Amino acid sequence: MKDQVRVGIIGSRFISTIHAESLRRCASAEIVAVASPTAAHVEAFARRWGIPRHYTDYRALLDLGDLDLVVVGVPNDLHCQIAVEAAGAGKHVVIEKPLCLNLAEADRMIAACRQARVKLMYAEELCFAPKYVRLKQLLDSGALGSPTLVKQSEKHDGPHAPHFWDVDRAGGGVTMDMGCHAIAFFRWMLGRPEIKSVYAQMTTLVHGARTRGDDNAILIVEFENGVIGVAEESWTKPGGMDDRAEVHGSDGVAYADLLHGNAIETYSRRGYDYAVEKGGSTQGWSFTMYEEAWNYGFHQEMEHFVDCVRSDRQPLVTGEDGRAVLEALFAAYESAGTGRKVALPFPSQAARPFDLWRR
Repeated sequence: MKDQVRVGIIGSRFISTIHAESLRRCASAEIVAVASPTAAHVEAFARRWGIPRHYTDYRALLDLGDLDLVVVGVPNDLHCQIAVEAAGAGKHVVIEKPLCLNLAEADRMIAACRQARVKLMYAEELCFAPKYVRLKQLLDSGALGSPTLVKQSEKHDGPHAPHFWDVDRAGGGVTMDMGCHAIAFFRWMLGRPEIKSVYAQMTTLVHGARTRGDDNAILIVEFENGVIGVAEESWTKPGGMDDRAEVHGSDGVAYADLLHGNAIETYSRRGYDYAVEKGGSTQGWSFTMYEEAWNYGFHQEMEHFVDCVRSDRQPLVTGEDGRAVLEALFAAYESAGTGRKVALPFPSQAARPFDLWRR
């Protein structure tokens, strides 16, 4: 067992800031380097977090001999190449959601990590969020009886960085960005049954001037055990983040509001600095978050992934889980494009999910 896991971060913007904050809370992790292509960003990031080495080329980071694990927080179109190169360098990999742009890339990443005998860990923080962990405990204990319906919704007024709006880089819109959370949440909550079918409805209602992608979506996911998952995803909700889940069973029901019960109800005429990072408006009424990374499970997620490297354990969320989520996302965009329910397995050769919706 390793005493310390030496970590490199690839990326220096919003999600990498959360990764750094979370890793700093993990006693077994030591951040030894960061890489990001913009010199000013990566220098400021390294200075803020006291990271001794910084690079504008991630390959220089991968060449470090004293590195065990890389945490990748970059645009979706870069995930595959970086993960494959990291595996080739013998580094374990944590990859931010969604796993990558398409199923061929997913298979390439999984194969590369398996061949190199390194772990490919899929960063789905909802599987570690304390309220949702307690929700799963209720279901697993039998308190709710047999599950019949699970719901999850995530809504805000749009992404904080330009690459999210670009379907060529992101692969799709809100479904790709946030629907991946819901699908991973359903699979984890239910013990990973096979997905039988997906039906989806997608629209671009508000942000058509910024993106060709979907900014509102509803997904209905049917599992082989008969349970239905319903996801509501939106980039059009003003007033801050909203993240909720429900589990309905034969003997009970449980509702979890991830954020509002952990927030400060605030009215501000001028707004406050939180909007600088998140990209949304905080003028007027809003729910002011504190300990956001902890409430969302990022700290617990990174501690788990570091321990998986340190103790050579199987991660809770793997690259294979990320691929299963991606396959369901492809089925969702196919459903929205054709207006029909799509059965799984769905072995699409499309380069990105968006192509199946806007042919």
